[in-house]
Amino acid sequence: MTSRKDYRKKNTQGSKYLIIAGVAVIVLACAGIWGHNAYQQHQATVLAENKKQVAYNKKHFNANVTIYGVKVGKLTVDQAVEKIQDKAVNKLVYKDCKISAVRDSKLTTISKEQVQKYFDKQYTQLPTDQSYNYENTALKKGKSKLKAITAASVDYSVAGKTFTLAAKDYLTQVSYYSGAVHYDDASKLTAKLNAMDKEVKTLGKSYKFKTPAGSTITVTNQSYGWGIWTASAKKAVLSAYETGKKTIDGKNHIYGEGYTTQGLGYGKSNNGLGNSYVVVSIASQDMWVVVNGKVVVTVSDVVTGTANKGDNATPTGVWYIMYKQKDATLRGQNDNGSNYASKVNYWMPFTMSGCGLHDASWRTDWSSTAYLKGGSHGCVNIRPSEIKSVWDAVKVHMPVIVY
Repeated sequence: MTSRKDYRKKNTQGSKYLIIAGVAVIVLACAGIWGHNAYQQHQATVLAENKKQVAYNKKHFNANVTIYGVKVGKLTVDQAVEKIQDKAVNKLVYKDCKISAVRDSKLTTISKEQVQKYFDKQYTQLPTDQSYNYENTALKKGKSKLKAITAASVDYSVAGKTFTLAAKDYLTQVSYYSGAVHYDDASKLTAKLNAMDKEVKTLGKSYKFKTPAGSTITVTNQSYGWGIWTASAKKAVLSAYETGKKTIDGKNHIYGEGYTTQGLGYGKSNNGLGNSYVVVSIASQDMWVVVNGKVVVTVSDVVTGTANKGDNATPTGVWYIMYKQKDATLRGQNDNGSNYASKVNYWMPFTMSGCGLHDASWRTDWSSTAYLKGGSHGCVNIRPSEIKSVWDAVKVHMPVIVY
């Protein structure tokens, strides 16, 4: 039987246990509340940090980004543009048989729009350790292009001769920038083309010529003939270096003098004269028009420029008919300083100084010695009754040999 004392003792112990259990429950409950609050606080911190990083990455490159060999990690687009412009190579230079990459501060290396495109490619909301490397592909292509150009060679054929022009021999300095090749120093090529011109051109050339009268004389090309048009030829050679073309036909790059600059007589026989031309003899005052090797017109009483009046003398050499005109008015100055205006029915000029073939209705002295003291101002006067046959036989650009 349990005594009252023992009952009170057990009851007291039970109360203690209940109190302890209650305290434990309270403590656990508080711990749970505290843990939940801490978790929420941590989550809020993480979200805030992420939000901050997202905002940062919207304006800054990731850490490991390289553009054109320049590190732009953690920079804005504007900052990246400035750094690339200041640090990146933007030009290739071929010199002394070597290709070097250099930076030219005067050139625009990259546009803001291009940097923005690279930014958009590498963009992530949150930072990443991934590496991004954007190379200057234009310079890579440029290097290959310079190698091909400087290894190129072209055969330039002109007037039956072939000149081999190797780029390495005639290009001193070539650069590549802004997507294009630039020939900084091709003076050796210019000098070579000038030397070729001197060797093959017919302008100013002297040679033997058999006249319709049967005599053999030496004549010199004046305005008639051709030469190598250096500027055009140089452009063609440089283009061939770039495109890989192996041959150039020089007939497409010639020049002439006088009224037409296209060059005359290229590829023709008889020292470039061909077999159709006009011949004027000052000594005998005769003129012949030869067509396809045959004399089709002979005029035995022309009157040339006054022999003893200097500039009034008809110039000798090989010229050409510049153009033909009917009903022309010839204007000039007489020996006494007065001006003249002479109307002619047929006008065929052959020098830039104003000499040509024409009728002269005002002339009365058609003797073979008229030119000695009373000749023309340099033209070849032809009787009105004979001029039409000359007009019909003469063609534009036909050589005119005066001797």
